[in-house]
Amino acid sequence: MAFSKILIANRGEIACRIAPAARDLGVRTVAVFSDADADALHVRAADEAVRIGPAPARESYLNIQAILAAAKHSGADAVHPGYGFLAENAEFAKACEDAGLVFIGPTPAAIQAMGNKAQAKRLMTAVGIPCVPGHEGDQSDAALAVEARRIGFPLMIKAAAGGGGRGMRLVGEPGALTAALAAARSEARNAFGSDELILEQAIANARHIEIQIFADAQGNVIHLGERDCSIQRRHQKVIEEAPSPAVSPELRGKIAEAAVAAARAIRYRGAGTVEFLLDASKKFYFLEMNTRLQVEHPVTEAITGLDLVAWQLRVAAGEPLPPQHEVRFEGHAIEARLYAEDPYENFLPRSGTILAWRPATGAGVRVDHGLCSGQPVSPFYDPLLA
Repeated sequence: MAFSKILIANRGEIACRIAPAARDLGVRTVAVFSDADADALHVRAADEAVRIGPAPARESYLNIQAILAAAKHSGADAVHPGYGFLAENAEFAKACEDAGLVFIGPTPAAIQAMGNKAQAKRLMTAVGIPCVPGHEGDQSDAALAVEARRIGFPLMIKAAAGGGGRGMRLVGEPGALTAALAAARSEARNAFGSDELILEQAIANARHIEIQIFADAQGNVIHLGERDCSIQRRHQKVIEEAPSPAVSPELRGKIAEAAVAAARAIRYRGAGTVEFLLDASKKFYFLEMNTRLQVEHPVTEAITGLDLVAWQLRVAAGEPLPPQHEVRFEGHAIEARLYAEDPYENFLPRSGTILAWRPATGAGVRVDHGLCSGQPVSPFYDPLLA
């Protein structure tokens, strides 16, 4: 390995997932924690742990300088960002490189290229990858109204700088456009610091299909098949499965070819996911690229028998990937996300104490989590638990 100690710049189930994978490769790990997570399971899962600040994420898990200071203090020579928090932050990736740390992920340039939806769509269109018809230009209300009429209703408004359903609105008819634009702009500005919007045709009854890709420093790019993430709530994935029941072997080849081309276009490195919409006629359209490991990566591991986190470490250390023909697919896997939410309050996030935690066991069952009985669920972070 080109590094001997990894700082895991995350918390919860993904931090607990990374630590044993690194240990299996002989690499020591450093956990970071906020005051709210001082006794969390991910802290105990690592070889060392460093406090990085108070409970609010902006003062801890989103505090780049605090994380870099923790890496220096612990003697870590690499950083794994996990998912969420700073995982798709080009500034953080660049800061790690400038500090002499190996960033276990793509280059800052690749993160930047796909970090803005408008820019990403223009780039994909230039290399011949089909995109959802829409508008990625003039931001004036007048121009957006003209483009909306051209695209037709219903249409989607999306924040160019972010995702997760924030800054997103479905507009069914022209009279609702002005208010929807104002609401989307405000939400996007508050969530991402940018109120840039894009418009897209709303594709009825579309499936959400994503392709897991991997690329190495030698220029090799391969795919690990698709995941179907069509079951969502408030534009957030809830159930994911692989392979998709809607994708034939022939269609899989075409979508995967487009995903690999997308990765090549930005000289990608590491694990990434290229997301598409699949319409009723089996036409597919580029949606976005997530330049990180996904929450749903275990379903891909289940049908390929591969350890994607171990692959991330090996690629970051400079090792080449195996050729595409060596990747084998077998079986079917479904993942369900467990959230701390109140179903009687429209599934709003809930905090409190976990009274009892007994994860399921048995053949074919896997539970990725960072939980234990008696553990508090903090109001400061994402409600995803397992």
